[in-house]
This record gives sequence, structure tokens and C-alpha cells, in this order.
Amino acid sequence: MKINCLIIDDEPSSQLVLKKFIADVGFLELKGVCNNAIDAIDELKQNQTIDLLFLDINMPKISGLTFYKSLQNPPEVIFTTAYPQYAVDGFEVNALDYLLKPFSFDRFFAAVNKVVEKKFANGNHSEKDHFMLIKSNKTLYKINSKNILFIEAFGDYVKVHIEDQFIMTNATFTSVFESLPNPNFIRTHKSFAINFKKMDSISGNQITIKNHKIPIGQKYKAEFLDFINQNKS
Repeated sequence: MKINCLIIDDEPSSQLVLKKFIADVGFLELKGVCNNAIDAIDELKQNQTIDLLFLDINMPKISGLTFYKSLQNPPEVIFTTAYPQYAVDGFEVNALDYLLKPFSFDRFFAAVNKVVEKKFANGNHSEKDHFMLIKSNKTLYKINSKNILFIEAFGDYVKVHIEDQFIMTNATFTSVFESLPNPNFIRTHKSFAINFKKMDSISGNQITIKNHKIPIGQKYKAEFLDFINQNKS
């Protein structure tokens, strides 16, 4: 799967950052760079395969917001700007995300992942075919969430346990947990969240999944037990 994208930004330094980040993501393909909205209009007319815009809001003559609102069948958009006061306006036009300059690669990747998730949703994939993209070292892994046993906070990293292995990613526990499909995953501890469908047994304050023992924290126990009662079958 390739996502064709277009950069629309009047700042050369911002263009360079976006070019580098796009080049580091295998499923993104840069189709062009425009310095302003006028050039972007011509580019979109000539290339109707654009799936995603990285669009600066504060540009001369025509703002990114005005430009985007003028499009009849706009591609998906991720707004980029140095001005946080534009965030609300950006989401009012159904932007996928809003990147506040300067932004890190991790933040950029999280935004791009939303494009992938939306494409799968529009393709009418069932919940069991929910996919995640997880970056570990310099490799991107496409993971079907139904194969995840549990996730574990590990210092500044998160271990995503899949069958007999795990993938270590430099991300926050909360960001990974919130990317999981809510009906199947439940937090059991400040450092753990499990795939309920993979749970084998519970004994006291401990869950067994295959050969793993996952603790149930006192803070999460009531919510977890309520979750179990709601999912009895």
C-alpha cells in the first residue's frame, strides 16, 4: 500500500524536515512540493492520485485553511503550523491531525498512522482486521491487533507481545494503548494492558496468557472485573 502525498509549505526548512520524515516511512510516496496554495491547485489538477496533504496553515496570499475549504473533493490533510491557535480551525474541516512545529518524527509517524487506520476503515475491514504500524529501531512492522497478547511499559519503551515474541517500540504506553481497538483491550495495571480474547485464566490478582503472568493493579481491578462481566459469553 502506497500513500501519495504532497507538501504545501512556504518555508524551505519545514519542507526539508517533511521530505526527510516522508522518506523514512516506506508506505509514503512524495509526489511534489508546493510553496503556496496557487501552485498546489495546479498540482492537484495535474495529479489526481494525491491521497494526503501536509499543509501549512499560515501562508502568504491564501491560508492553508482557506485553500483546503475551497477544494471540492479534498485529499486527507495533516495541517502543519507554528501557531497553536489554529488547531481548532484545523479540526473543524475534519483534518486527520495537526502538527505543531517543530515536531518530532514520532509525532509525525503517529499522525501518518491515522491515514492508514482510516484507509482500512473505509475498506470495510472488520474489527478483527484492525492493523497497527509499530516502529522498532529503523523498521516498521504492520501488526494485526488480534495477534497481540498484551502490551507492557518498559522504561521509555513499550513491549508489544505477539505470540512467542515481542516488538520493542520507543513510544509512550498511553499512545500505544489508545491505538488498540477498545472492545478487546483493557488496562489491568499501570504498566500492562491485555487482549481479553487471549486471556487464559485469572487467579487472585494475576492473569495468565500463555506462559505470561500479568498483574492486576488495585487501581484497575474494579474496572477490569466490570469489563469481564460485560463480556461474558
